[in-house]
Amino acid sequence: MLSPRALVLRAPGTNCDHETAHAFERAGAIAKRVHVRALAAKPALLDDVQIVCIPGGFSYGDDIASGRIFALELALRMGDALHRFRDRGGLVLGICNGFQVLLQAGLLLADAAGRPRAALAHNRSGSFIDRWVRLEVRGPKCMFLTGLDAPFELPIAHGEGRFAARSAADLAAFDAAGQLVLRYTADQAGASTNPNGAAADVAGACDESGRVFGLMPHPERFIDATQHPAWSGRLEAGAAGAGLAVFANAVKAAS
Repeated sequence: MLSPRALVLRAPGTNCDHETAHAFERAGAIAKRVHVRALAAKPALLDDVQIVCIPGGFSYGDDIASGRIFALELALRMGDALHRFRDRGGLVLGICNGFQVLLQAGLLLADAAGRPRAALAHNRSGSFIDRWVRLEVRGPKCMFLTGLDAPFELPIAHGEGRFAARSAADLAAFDAAGQLVLRYTADQAGASTNPNGAAADVAGACDESGRVFGLMPHPERFIDATQHPAWSGRLEAGAAGAGLAVFANAVKAAS
């Protein structure tokens, strides 16, 4: 059986595309980094892949808002092609800036007209935050999170990561539908690890199918145990980091 193909979509300012492509390759996919302008010129590139990922970084310098320019470019130049890819069963992953892009482009948590029903606002602290957080999966809907049953840790690095729904009713609807699939949870001392003030402690969300997933933490930065700052004595050298499961699940679902 041929390995699934993953397209890692980058733009000016993207800075996590190499690590993300490597994570997909470690998980068994054939990964290719593609510039957004190359995809705009040839949307048929999507016909040859099973997974599309928008990685982290500061696309277009986040000059208007995080992910906004990248999202506009996708929506205006490739929106139809990406929606067709999603509707035919393709997997879509957005990490950090990529999560911001998915929301603003109307590819995730949007209404029938494609308008965003959620956004990622400035951290409550008003500061950029770079640290590790403890997470837990809520419900079985998201294909990227299968098997991550126990709390686990991933690093974050963002200034605009505070999940906010358009209304309290929207937040309740997402929760009832099981789409708020990844939450910040308490550490072993019982203290909250919600770093940004996200509503309902949301760190990641998926669409109704579970095949489109966005998250603020960076799974590509924890695919090996030794990438954790406290790995010695806690994790076995050579073991996989928790983030690798996100990519392995995508590869399995696309196979």
